[in-house]
Order: sequence, then structure tokens, then C-alpha cells
Amino acid sequence: MARSLGELAAQFGCELVGDPQVSVESVATLSNAGTSQLSFFANPGYRDQLQVTRAAAVLVREEDAEECPVAVLVSDDPYLAYARIAAELHPPPAVIPGVHDAASIDAGANVDQSAQISANVSIDASSSVGAGVFIGPGVVIGPKCHVGSHSQIMANATLVENVVLGERCIVHPNAVIGSDGFGNVQSQGEWVKVPQIGGVRIGNDVEIGANTTIDRGSIDNTIVGDGVRLDNLIQIAHNVVIGAHSAIAAQAGIAGSTIIGERCMFAGQSGVVGHIRICDDVIVGGATVITKNIDEPGFYAGSIPGEKVRDWKRKVARFRRMDDLVKRVSELEERAKKDLSDDNGS
Repeated sequence: MARSLGELAAQFGCELVGDPQVSVESVATLSNAGTSQLSFFANPGYRDQLQVTRAAAVLVREEDAEECPVAVLVSDDPYLAYARIAAELHPPPAVIPGVHDAASIDAGANVDQSAQISANVSIDASSSVGAGVFIGPGVVIGPKCHVGSHSQIMANATLVENVVLGERCIVHPNAVIGSDGFGNVQSQGEWVKVPQIGGVRIGNDVEIGANTTIDRGSIDNTIVGDGVRLDNLIQIAHNVVIGAHSAIAAQAGIAGSTIIGERCMFAGQSGVVGHIRICDDVIVGGATVITKNIDEPGFYAGSIPGEKVRDWKRKVARFRRMDDLVKRVSELEERAKKDLSDDNGS
């Protein structure tokens, strides 16, 4: 979808330095962009690429505009402006209403006529699909589920049971929402399964990555708030609550009954033990495990970066001797106190 720089500047509130009649058709990186493409500059590490780019125009901050050899669209936040313009230049495919012949939709299911239902989709009798929804190939929508209007569920994702998906959500391939939580109790050395009778409630404008799993609640619901972003390969356990506009990166694990506030961010491979609360506006670093409540906003981290194995082994050896070291220090402190007491007594 080609647009002129003048049109883009007016629509997205940018200051244009260059010819408003120049047209762009797509977006590209600084190094690969051609004369009909738009790029952006937001990371100083790419300054050398900015200075030699062949793009039609580049989104930049005001202080970087002079270093760009081509037209610029000046914005306070070039990456945000890029995201919005890229969506304009690269709109998603239009939903084509209809049901594929190979789909299996129970006669009792309520599917809006404006939805697109692809091949090998299965929809249970007690479930419903809203207006303008796209359901990709192989998707399974089980009992008591609802898909909100204009949401997209990509190939082979599964809504297992008792899942309410809000409006304008995106569920990527192979995600599983509403499977049983990990509820088990021991009896005489054997496991007894605890029935999982809750559901999953997902707000509007939520994105759920490929192969991410969200378990249904054991009694109450697992809840994901409006605007949440979940990356690929995340495990959200039963009865977790995630506040609006929080984001969790790949390979993170959130244990059962954790309550996460709004606008929180969890980096890759981070984790949270169960039954704790995390307040709003918390950032958790990569590979960090949160083990207790967080009541104050801020950046929390606790991982140890990788290093040469010989250095790591030496540190592990020191860790193993730490108890002995603490014991020796305690003994020296007690001896020092006794000596001081004896000196004062004399």
C-alpha cells in the first residue's frame, strides 16, 4: 500500500524534511532499504548504517536528522512511529467470510457469518465466534468457549474448555489455552488428580505467542488483562492473574496463583514461584526468579551471566566452602567479643 511522505507525516504527526511527493511502499532496515522503502533509526549502534542508507526516508529524532543523507520524518519516538506506519503499509490480510468445507462446526455453535473458518477447524456446540474473526487451519475450539470480534487464532492453536477470548486478540500457532492446571495431591505415596473446574478469561487486544500455554483455573479463573503481550514458549499456570498491558518474554514460567500487576515486564527465561503478588510497574531481568512478594515498583534481577567454565567452577568451589567460612567468622566474632569483655573487666 504505497503512501506519500507528506501523507504519512500528516497522519502520524511527524515533521517532514524532504519532498512530500516521494512515495514509499514498504519498510526495511537501514542497511537493506531501497528508494521506495521507509526505515527508522532508534539505536545509536546503527549510526554508521544511518549515514549511508539508501532508503526513501528514515524516521529519526530531531537530534539525529542532520546525519541522515535522505529525507527524514522527525518523531519524538521513531520506533513507535515506525510501528504505526508499518501497520499502515503492511496491513494484515482481510478476513474472507465463510466456512471451509473441511471444517467441523457443531450445529449448536454460534458462529458469526462475517467470520472466516479455515480447513480442519473444530468448534464445539456450546461455543461461539464473534464478528470478523479469523480462525486458522486446524484450530480446535472446545466446549464453553467464546472468541471475541476481530480476533485471530492461527493454525493449530487450541482453546480447550471454558475460555473467553476478548476482542482484537491474536493467538499464534500451537498455543494452548484452557488446558488443565497442574493440580495433584498425594495419598499414600500416590498422586490423586485435583479436578480443574475454572476457566480462562483473556481481555481485549491481547497477543499470545506460539506454543505458549495458559492453564485454566482450579476453581476460579486464570485471568489475562487487556493489552497483555505474551511471547512464545511461556507457561502460565492455573489461577494466575496478569494485569493490563504487562509483557512477558519467551521461556518464562509463572507458577500457580501468582498475581502480577499492570504494566509489568518479564525478560526471557524469568520465573515466578506460586502464590505471590507483584505490584504494578515491575521489571524482571532475564533468567531471574522471583520468590517473594514485590510491593515496590522497580527493576529486579538476580541471574549470573555465563562465563568461562574454569572461572565458574572456581566460584562454585567457593560457594561450597561458604558455610565453613561463615562458621569460622562467627567463631572469631565470639572470640573477639570475649577478649573485649575480658579486657574491659580487667
